Amino acid sequence: MADDQWWFDLKTKSAVQDSKAGKSADRLGPYASREAAESALQKVEERNESYDHDPRWNDD
Repeated sequence: MADDQWWFDLKTKSAVQDSKAGKSADRLGPYASREAAESALQKVEERNESYDHDPRWNDD
């Protein structure tokens, strides 16, 4: 893989390039830029919030 891909490392809570990415279970991505990787947890939170309030997926 190219070094221009970025990942969010869940253990270190930081953006890392492809060559420094840890185990796949410990990362999110890939992302095209460092900025996108740094905002990964915010994006996950937004998507979870959307899912939690989507009547198509909420069977409570």
